[in-house]
Amino acid sequence: MGQSANIVIRNGKVITMDDAAPRAQAVAIIGNRIVKVGSDAEAMELAGPVTHVIDAGGGTIVPGFNESHMHIFGGSLSLIQLPLMGVRGEAALTNAIAAYAAQNPDLPLLVGNGADYLIFGDTPSDRRKLDAIMPDRPLLLISPDYHTAWANTAALKAAGILEGAKLSIGNEIVMGADGLAAGELRESEAMGPVLELGSTGGRERFGIATGGNPDLVTDAQRASDIALLKKGLAYCASLGITSFQNMDGNLYQLELLDEIEKTDGLPVRVRMPYHMKNFMPLSVIEEKAVVWRERYNTDRLRCDFVKMFADGVIESGTAVMVGGYGDRPDENGDLLFPVEQFNAVAVEADRLGFQMAVHAIGSGAVREVLDGYEHARTLNGARDNRHRIEHIETIEPDDVPRLSALGVVGSMQPTHPPGTGDLPLQPYLGRIGEKRWPLAFAWRTIKDSGVTLVLGTDWPVTPIDPLACIQGALMRRPWRDDLKDQRLSLTELLEGYTKNCAWVEFMEDRKGVLKPGYLADVVVLSGDIEATAPEEVSRLKAALTICDGRVTHTSL
Repeated sequence: MGQSANIVIRNGKVITMDDAAPRAQAVAIIGNRIVKVGSDAEAMELAGPVTHVIDAGGGTIVPGFNESHMHIFGGSLSLIQLPLMGVRGEAALTNAIAAYAAQNPDLPLLVGNGADYLIFGDTPSDRRKLDAIMPDRPLLLISPDYHTAWANTAALKAAGILEGAKLSIGNEIVMGADGLAAGELRESEAMGPVLELGSTGGRERFGIATGGNPDLVTDAQRASDIALLKKGLAYCASLGITSFQNMDGNLYQLELLDEIEKTDGLPVRVRMPYHMKNFMPLSVIEEKAVVWRERYNTDRLRCDFVKMFADGVIESGTAVMVGGYGDRPDENGDLLFPVEQFNAVAVEADRLGFQMAVHAIGSGAVREVLDGYEHARTLNGARDNRHRIEHIETIEPDDVPRLSALGVVGSMQPTHPPGTGDLPLQPYLGRIGEKRWPLAFAWRTIKDSGVTLVLGTDWPVTPIDPLACIQGALMRRPWRDDLKDQRLSLTELLEGYTKNCAWVEFMEDRKGVLKPGYLADVVVLSGDIEATAPEEVSRLKAALTICDGRVTHTSL
């Protein structure tokens, strides 16, 4: 008899995501590889005296979830901040902040995340409203999209920006009629000075705001940051996540994750980008990104793509639209990379063999990215680059067929459409205008055009639980009766969280499906997802998570 299995998972309903053998009952694992996917009897043939045999209890067994778009440092920090998703009205907000402040008397900065743009009702937040709730301690509320925040006077003073500051394009400290900051801070550069007051010193934002590293980190601060990341990684594993693709990157985060890998071992596979900013010289792609790619290149920690921002977000008016906003046609956001600069980056990154992942929310930003990818193809030739566009919240009709023609991957977030989950309809739909509704968050239209979709949550922008995300996608309804139903099927959603995400990482030869020889990344759900009503899917849990052959979470 050959080597016995380390783990056998039996009595399950296996959805393999393998077209050649789509269904099974059990999975057997030796080391970090799957060795058998078949019936209970076939898997148990590999069991030995020390085999860990796990009864799935009829629950669904699927490949480990792969979150395609998230932020591990900020997400980990959000776990210890005040959650405000779903909080509405001054009274509810006041009570939530008072309770959090009382529980955390020593925090240098009180931070609430997920604060709705109209949390006070019909009028936006400002520093005076926040002063009435918390006059003597620095307070910052961060919007669900993390592109806008509101600070009280104490925070603005402590950060040295009460009288404003000069910022780069796309960032703004909104000023009041009295010549002082009104409290609204748009984009990361504006929020940065306030975030630096916090317990982390703002180190969580370097990967997304500058792509650089903190100047000085003490041993105690480094240990604290590692502990925070471990908390976030364990949380991901508890939700059935075995891989994630981070969307901000700097060397500091890579070094922290590498230290975790070399000590305790990462419980989740991590893919990180080189984050290209508009103030960086083109040469950094070859001088730094290539070096990081060579240094971090394992199946558990990789740094092998380039991330960029083309624009901001709809709600604050920093996204770039073709023809302006629906409610203000003469206003528009600013492209964060002028066209010539973006094209140059696209050509260089593509030439050096990097996949690109570009945040583009407005239809104008989506068009700039498509033009840049087309320019790179013209100069470098067509290749299997699998370039991505992150979000694609709005798109022009003429640009839909260009996505598949250029081989672009759609990276979309089912929890983002207004009206999904806790996100309200307004002010989003009014901002984009009704004429754009048919092609807003147009998952079905884009997929049917031939585009491969990968799915995620943009955590901490929305909760990271894949099952809650799948439920939101299944339950989405059109905003108007005559609009196309943009929902995806359960199978398509599972593909977007498993095999498609492995493919977009160029790892489809070893993960994303349950198949002999593939990496042992498996999640067992607490019930049969196919027999569960769409509105009940989020009640299911990840009962068992296995990453690289190691149990990283279990409630069985």
